[in-house]
Amino acid sequence: MAELLLDPNIRLYVFIPIVLICLFVGLIRHYVTILLQSDKKIPMEQVADSHLLRRARLLRENGNFIPREAFMMRRHYFNGPSGVLKEERVSPAAPNPMSDPSMIVDMMKGNLTNMIPMVVIGGWINWTFSGFVTTKVPFALTLRFKDMLQRGVELTTLDASWVSSASWYFINVFGLRSIYSLFLGEDNEADQSKMMQQMTATPGAPPDPKKAFKEEWEAIEILNHKWALEDISETVLAETIQADPLYQIKQKTQ
Repeated sequence: MAELLLDPNIRLYVFIPIVLICLFVGLIRHYVTILLQSDKKIPMEQVADSHLLRRARLLRENGNFIPREAFMMRRHYFNGPSGVLKEERVSPAAPNPMSDPSMIVDMMKGNLTNMIPMVVIGGWINWTFSGFVTTKVPFALTLRFKDMLQRGVELTTLDASWVSSASWYFINVFGLRSIYSLFLGEDNEADQSKMMQQMTATPGAPPDPKKAFKEEWEAIEILNHKWALEDISETVLAETIQADPLYQIKQKTQ
């Protein structure tokens, strides 16, 4: 296999520009997506159910920090014969994109801010920087990686560890997730892999409240209460006495 020595100008005029282009396109896509987002109205029943589940979860996780009488009263409110977790609820139906124009508009906005820039910028980079070898991975690879890492460079004698400009672009498109998280936070719209997951995912029904309420009812039903603050008065009194300077002097003199 032929051994190459890259021109330093490739780093300045090919390698770094591709990284900066991918970075700035992701940042622009994030803010454009935020501007084009439409406000989704959440049904009042779904909001009430989520708040009720949160209250039940707080009781299950922190119930040991309240007296037993208060815990049993709240447990009866959730799990009693007429408890709120045992009320009948209707499972929501799966949304139909064809009958909801807003879902079609959101899909068109997603294609406008994700697919079109990716295709246009990718085609422009492939045309502008065609035929360049940009970098080399620091470990040996088999010939199976040539099709993935050397797109646009058809050389059978070239080592599979070299990366072409077109492949370097796609590596940056899907590899800048940590940089986007650093600048924009974890929940950002610049991550291209997130967009691909949303495209492959089929729109399904909202979370079933019946299943969530049944699981929370079972978790509270088997919960054993033990008040964690039962001996808090004696513990605080003992620590206060031990922290008293007179008590410490008396202990040293004995």
